[in-house]
Amino acid sequence: MATKHKGHAIGIDLGTTYSCVAAWEEQNGRAEIIVNDQGNRTTPSFVAFTDSQRLIGDAAKNQAAANPSNTIFDAKRLIGRKYKDPAIYNDLKLWPFKVVAGVDDKPMIMVNYKGREKFLAAEEISSMILTKMDIAEAYLESSVNNAVITVPAYFNDSQRKATKDAGIIAGLNVIRIINEPTAAALAYGLQKRAKCSGKRNVFIFDLGGGIFDVSLVTIEGDNIEVKATAGDTHLGGEDFDNRMMSHLVQEFKRKIRMDSTRDPRAMRRLRNECEKAKRILSHANETTIEIDALFQGIDFRFSITRARFEELNRDLFGKCIEISQKCLDDAKMAKSDVHDLVLVGGSSRIPKVQRLLQKLFEGKELCKSINPDEAVAYGAAVQAALLSENYSIVPNLVLVDVTPLSLGTKIEGDFMSVVIPRNTIIPAKRTGF
Repeated sequence: MATKHKGHAIGIDLGTTYSCVAAWEEQNGRAEIIVNDQGNRTTPSFVAFTDSQRLIGDAAKNQAAANPSNTIFDAKRLIGRKYKDPAIYNDLKLWPFKVVAGVDDKPMIMVNYKGREKFLAAEEISSMILTKMDIAEAYLESSVNNAVITVPAYFNDSQRKATKDAGIIAGLNVIRIINEPTAAALAYGLQKRAKCSGKRNVFIFDLGGGIFDVSLVTIEGDNIEVKATAGDTHLGGEDFDNRMMSHLVQEFKRKIRMDSTRDPRAMRRLRNECEKAKRILSHANETTIEIDALFQGIDFRFSITRARFEELNRDLFGKCIEISQKCLDDAKMAKSDVHDLVLVGGSSRIPKVQRLLQKLFEGKELCKSINPDEAVAYGAAVQAALLSENYSIVPNLVLVDVTPLSLGTKIEGDFMSVVIPRNTIIPAKRTGF
């Protein structure tokens, strides 16, 4: 039986682009999303440094265009990685802030803070975002140290450890790290608990700002068992934004014969507008991007259609479907045996993504009953309550997860001898190898 911890416990979705915190409300018998000081239910995963102060969340993102080289985002794409990791090669060229190789090839983010040059690791930036989650203390009217933090299912051990370290730096007692789609399954399982009888196979499709995960989960009564998981730790809404940005930069260069990529402020403003346009194109067929004095005093105006946006990202959308099929294959489950398709993550709202997913599952209806932006934090809060002594009225949900990546021992050269194959139920033990 899992160890119970004294005091309140919260669930935190530490996202690539936005973070969210939730706490179990015993009176209402459900988790509640906690609003931040701006009244928003999610907080931008941004940290900014100026000559006089450090800004976190909305305040940091709001001044990003004026201070691009000292406004840090995408820390989740760096955490637990090496500087030479091919996954971040293209990001390094796109980010307006500077990242250098530190000790043991650890990526270090360079900022100017109060007139001094500082080098910070990704977990230090993430810890600052986590400190912003102290909004839970005001909501609960009590100090909060215990937290369940979510990570992408496809995070490796190094990335998980670095995320836990971020929590420790933030002063939290990280009582568990759980997978994001698993947390979403907890949220969905709790919602459906009273309405459904028998066994249900649920496909969790989690497409967020920077990472894509899918999990096939079986829910039966209070038991939630993950059958298989798959994903890509470098695929999400930011990649769709980048495709649109690259397209618009080329259009600007074609029309004006100038390269706006040399101006970090111009690129930050363009990125903000691309993110807005992407959201608009989820419910409109066309939108216009207008930026006054984008580069060297020249105004920029460009109309983009949903069809063009879909074409720019066709291969990335296709990759989501390939990974979804891989998850089905690993679970050895037929599409017809899946009862529910649950959408999680802001980018799951993109109509083309939804159509492709429905096509994969031969027209099955998509479940949109849980909030894609909040489901992961909600599920994390349920798990936190189950691990806390503070709550007596909590559904007795039993969660069985799998290891998403194969575990093994290094043998000659750079080869690994697999000891525990991926999608093995955990905890697991192997001896005699």
